[in-house]
Amino acid sequence: MRVADREKTAERLLKSSAEKFYDPEVDIDWSAPLADGLFYIPEQRISLYGTPLYDSLSAEQRIELSKHELASIASVGLWFELLLMQMLVKVVYNTDPTSRHAQYALTEVADECRHSTMFARLVERIGCPPYGPVRSTHRLGKLLPAIGYGPAMYGSILVAEEILDRLQREAMNDPSIQPIVRMVNRIHVLEEARHVRFAREELVRGMAGLKGFELPYQKWLIGYVSMMITRTLINPAVYAAVGLDVREARRQALANPRFQETIRWSGERIMSFLDEAGLIGKPGMRSWRRSFLVG
Repeated sequence: MRVADREKTAERLLKSSAEKFYDPEVDIDWSAPLADGLFYIPEQRISLYGTPLYDSLSAEQRIELSKHELASIASVGLWFELLLMQMLVKVVYNTDPTSRHAQYALTEVADECRHSTMFARLVERIGCPPYGPVRSTHRLGKLLPAIGYGPAMYGSILVAEEILDRLQREAMNDPSIQPIVRMVNRIHVLEEARHVRFAREELVRGMAGLKGFELPYQKWLIGYVSMMITRTLINPAVYAAVGLDVREARRQALANPRFQETIRWSGERIMSFLDEAGLIGKPGMRSWRRSFLVG
């Protein structure tokens, strides 16, 4: 029954993918000039917003910081999508390639290839470094495709995608944001909706078939990966771009109640879903609290 339901979902998603998709190389005007005086992420979502350091910045520095934080988020999103593609290919490797389930997984990989290229082009266009995660996290990320499986794998995918989705949904309708950024957000939001549906249903099916002794590992893994995701979104190197002391800026950002609330707000929907699915709890709670997704 679960296999039949899975195939029905995959069939619907394949049809949706064929009917509506974007090619960022064609659908985005990468040569369009950047607008003066517009932010790159909503001002209230900047990690230092509301801190003494932020108050010390000029209007131009605040916009510049938003640009570099966008570059960090986009390049971290690209990094995680590369990990996601590896995990999806591992699923297909062990699945009948003639099934709709395997074929949709491959379609999602194709989507993520376009998204990764789109994020790379965006970072290049706005003239920022491809920050990505800090070196230690980048190295640690190589383990995820090897140790991630089942509900925690799909749950980790959902945490990354749904946090980014909520941030992008807010920004894509905000006239204070650069038009090219809003278009990138719009494309990603539309196509990620299919990916979220796929991952949510796979997680629920995976929990139904999970053996009892596996649950603590699944809870620990998703909590730890989620902490890595939220702590990695803003690479500390972005603060140097506006002349701030990196260590002090990082300290104020992590202690900033507004930034912590932004993380909780961006993860509200997925945390409710994961809690209902039974993936929130010991032994992962220390990581969840450090992620700011749990108060």
